Amino acid sequence: MTPIVSPLAHLSQWTDFFRAADIPVLAATAGAIEAMRQNEDDLDAHSIAEVLAGDPLMTLKILVWAAANRPQRVLTDAESLTSALVMMGISPFFRAFGPQTAVETVLSDQPEALDGLREVLRRAHRSADFALGFAVHRMHPDAAVIYVAALLHDFAEMLLWCHAPELACRIRRELRERPGTRSAVVQRAVLGVELADLQQALMRTWRLPELLVRITDDKHARDANVHNVLLAVRLARHTANGWDNPAIPDDVRDIARLLNIKESAALDLVHQIDG
Repeated sequence: MTPIVSPLAHLSQWTDFFRAADIPVLAATAGAIEAMRQNEDDLDAHSIAEVLAGDPLMTLKILVWAAANRPQRVLTDAESLTSALVMMGISPFFRAFGPQTAVETVLSDQPEALDGLREVLRRAHRSADFALGFAVHRMHPDAAVIYVAALLHDFAEMLLWCHAPELACRIRRELRERPGTRSAVVQRAVLGVELADLQQALMRTWRLPELLVRITDDKHARDANVHNVLLAVRLARHTANGWDNPAIPDDVRDIARLLNIKESAALDLVHQIDG
């Protein structure tokens, strides 16, 4: 699909574009799938999920496929990578997912965009680790879904880097040139839409599990699970370049409140998770 080089007119047009666009994956993921394909008789859903779970784009791709192809006899949504693979079955997974397009190939002539995407992916991994750590401390039964929600919290930005790299670069440059400006403001100026709105529209269009849709919706911040994810994402952003960001004490205070522990204990916990 030809990359977008100028903003589309409406949110619905952005949604239609990304709904039809292929989701590229990391080159390491593409290689791992081909390696596993040679030994699929020796694999199960858990072993495949362990290999693929580190790639937010592949995780999203599988969840989208699972939502669109859920058998009528299956009454529950696939809310995690493992549950989606269990629902699909091993041989059907390899039939549905042939050789994958790698983001490194898509962005081979866009080094700035590839760097921007990798930055978002690193943040997604750290967000997911923080979110899982908080959920486990809360002994929450949906910890796996909370992990996925944090991992995919910024998937619209990832897709933008893949399919509209010039626009994504413009947003990145403007945010760096105007420190303190809200990302949503720059997104509206450059794209005509906010990525959070595009992301929610895509999740509903793809009919992703309602629990996952809700947990990734920042507008439900009062919900404890949503707050769990938001605090994890916030901390990952503020600590992306080290632990000296002046916003971190506020993050730690709010994490302590969520977990009902002292701030010193919360600080120890987040360092332990990050370590």
